[in-house]
Amino acid sequence: MHSRISDLKECFDRELSKVEHTKGVALLRVKYLGRRGCVQSLMSNLRDCSPDERPGMGKLINGLKREISEKLDAHYQILEEREFSVRIDRERVDVTLPGRRVAMGREHPLMHMLNEVVEILISMGFSVQCSSEIESEYYTYGGLNYPSDHPARDMQDTLYITPDILLRSHTTAIQQHIMESVAPPIRILSAGRCYRNETVTARSHLFFHQVDVLYIDKGVTFADLLATKEEFYAKIFGQKVEIRVRPSYFPFVEPGMEVDIRCNSCAGRGCQLCKGTGWVEVCGAGMVHPEVLQAGGVDPEAYSGYAWGGGIERLLMLRHNIGDIRLFSENDMRFLLQFP
Repeated sequence: MHSRISDLKECFDRELSKVEHTKGVALLRVKYLGRRGCVQSLMSNLRDCSPDERPGMGKLINGLKREISEKLDAHYQILEEREFSVRIDRERVDVTLPGRRVAMGREHPLMHMLNEVVEILISMGFSVQCSSEIESEYYTYGGLNYPSDHPARDMQDTLYITPDILLRSHTTAIQQHIMESVAPPIRILSAGRCYRNETVTARSHLFFHQVDVLYIDKGVTFADLLATKEEFYAKIFGQKVEIRVRPSYFPFVEPGMEVDIRCNSCAGRGCQLCKGTGWVEVCGAGMVHPEVLQAGGVDPEAYSGYAWGGGIERLLMLRHNIGDIRLFSENDMRFLLQFP
């Protein structure tokens, strides 16, 4: 029994000398002083000793237990102080070093495109007017010559808050506000987010961004509208682009048209973005309807004007050859970081 106690003490001292971390000290404590540790094993073997030897052996084992505990505590304190010193050195701040650059955020590509569109239109003589995303049915539809039974008024297309209040479905809703408060000549643009109750696909979304342009003055003609559109798209794409116009119906313009741009995603050969036609619709336009002018307090006999509106997403998709509008709202950094 004496030899076993002596061997255990030597084994402990040898292992303790190799421990260099406080975690190792904790493991060693469990190994020797735990409920199933080496010292407890010696206590269990006391029954093999004679009754006369047991008191002496028990005293020796308790002394060994006390010695091991003291050595563990002392070694743990030494290692803890050493580790603390190392951690302090590692975390010390050198105030003489230059500060770390803070990563700055940047514009979402849609906002960058919208701001660029606004700047181009300002350079063409239009002033910026802001409108609310929550609008009345009159300014969204009634004042723009929409019939009472027009499909756009239905819940399938419009997101209503109350029977008379809705989330604007187009930035055209600003037109009556402007005509009621400003005398011609009027040359304004309005840009922002719009909402429609549509199925989300690669080409359409529940919300989108739109710019709307209104020009009212004496002698404004359809030729002025076409010239404005050609100059605008040439500035957007940095070169003259091939466009076409198609007759179309919009309640607030007469005559009305839709403007298409040759799809640069497929060079006009046909793809998912252009639905195989080689052309992508970018805006609706036309001469302001006389009924709309009259509803806004403008004399249609003295003044004429044009209006057009188009989606910002569609322009960005054409410029960067993007085939899915949903990418703009998914917040995938792999996509967003591709934009300078």
